[in-house]
Amino acid sequence: MKCALVTGGSRGIGSAICQKLAQDGGYHILINYQSNKEAAEKTLEQVVANGSTGEIIQFNVADFDEVSSQLTKWQDANPEAIVEVIVNNAGVTKDGLFMWMTPKDWNDVINTSLNGFFNVTNFFMQKMLRNKYGRIVNMVSLSGVKGTAGQTNYSAAKGAVVAATKALAQEVAKRNITVNAVAPGFIRTDMTSGLDEKELIKMVPANRFGEAEEVADLVGFLVSRKSSYITGEIININGGIYS
Repeated sequence: MKCALVTGGSRGIGSAICQKLAQDGGYHILINYQSNKEAAEKTLEQVVANGSTGEIIQFNVADFDEVSSQLTKWQDANPEAIVEVIVNNAGVTKDGLFMWMTPKDWNDVINTSLNGFFNVTNFFMQKMLRNKYGRIVNMVSLSGVKGTAGQTNYSAAKGAVVAATKALAQEVAKRNITVNAVAPGFIRTDMTSGLDEKELIKMVPANRFGEAEEVADLVGFLVSRKSSYITGEIININGGIYS
């Protein structure tokens, strides 16, 4: 059984990615969620409706012990399963000006995006190397590429994942494992629903927010065999914002 794991797969871009990978076929989809079981189950329904198989798996990506124990439990129950695709999508924002930022708001964001990338990817890395095949896609952000005022924590976390993507890609390329990052700009999801769309559109040459499905299409390409000579890349999907 060949599997694709999507962290934070219950809603928004994560859910769209799960559905896209199900459409493309060939993978049993592991939908990770932390707290919203109902949304994860809805995504699973869509995955099945799109002709694939899947299951939901609960853990907080920021907690190394929890990630390790849940994934070990899953692996023990599915000894034949091979995770070929990892999409590190889980992330949180705790926006605010740096001068008023609390250590908790800093640490929560860093732990989820940066340590989450480590905790999940590190668990599977040796297995992927032995298997001599893998596709890792890290969801970063416009904030991690150009920096965004009011998001110093998020920009720091995503910027670190950008650098990690480039370094890890060089370590594992010989084993037919690619590591790329996708940097969305303004995408219409729950996470951006509080933003002033009319005002922000002025920054976007394409004159609109993107859709989660458009990001999912790009991820679908990067996890396919068609992208085997692309690695260490940070691909912007932002409607033309210069970053």
